[in-house]
Amino acid sequence: SVEERAAPHSLEYRLFFKDAAGRYISPFHDIPIYADAGENVFNMIVEVPRWTNAKMEIATKDPLNPIKQDVKKGKLRYVANVFPHKGYIWNYGAIPQTWEDPGHKDENTGCCGDNDPIDVCEIGSKVCSRGEVIKVKVLGTLALIDEGETDWKVIAINIEDPEADNYNDINDVRRMKPGYLEATVDWFRRYKVPDGKPENQFAFNGEFKDKDFAVNVIKSTHEHWKALIAKKTDGGEINCTNLTVSDSPFCCSQECAKATVDAAPPCKAANPIPPEGKTQDKSQKN
Repeated sequence: SVEERAAPHSLEYRLFFKDAAGRYISPFHDIPIYADAGENVFNMIVEVPRWTNAKMEIATKDPLNPIKQDVKKGKLRYVANVFPHKGYIWNYGAIPQTWEDPGHKDENTGCCGDNDPIDVCEIGSKVCSRGEVIKVKVLGTLALIDEGETDWKVIAINIEDPEADNYNDINDVRRMKPGYLEATVDWFRRYKVPDGKPENQFAFNGEFKDKDFAVNVIKSTHEHWKALIAKKTDGGEINCTNLTVSDSPFCCSQECAKATVDAAPPCKAANPIPPEGKTQDKSQKN
């Protein structure tokens, strides 16, 4: 479950995570990477529900890594609608216990990692909720080069989607959802242009890699996370506080975790959405 703190649409807003027993956890470090390792089914943390515009993300530098809204130049960040798209065109989020190491040069792209968990675009029919944890099967990946950093975008589908059985690799997306992959490339290429930035670039000329390739990339980022959480790699400002990785020097008590949440401002009514965020889907509850 999740617990909101401060007011939605504010700089202080945070969404903390709890396990089934109601104990506070870090979604980055304490939720397992696998929902079913034998079947290569992964957990995905939904940061941004489809068709919304607020750029929400796991706060990798905060204790317990709650979800917060990204901030640029002191202002909350909203992704512009880039014609013909409305907000994010998939449920967008991350796979826990993965880390794109900024000190590691990717052999496929020639660029270092972007210092975040690996990103996922979930293409199922359901619009998920912020903070929801879903089980996904991986179909392929796109290699975005974002301001000189490798930023993998994994394409996946919720295993509970009614059509999930029809999707087993990237070519199934082409067959079942014509134009969706092209729209995905177009979205990532142009989404920063309204902010005055140049178009993003891609490795492999913007071609999608298949399921096996994507799974191997995820597994390599899991190895980088293992080194991070064991303090074998310098994570810089990344906050590695966790409650379940027993051999991690960053493991803390539930009392310590509760104190972190208690120190955050109490939940309040949502602030008015600023003008740049008015493109948000009003049906999405906060």
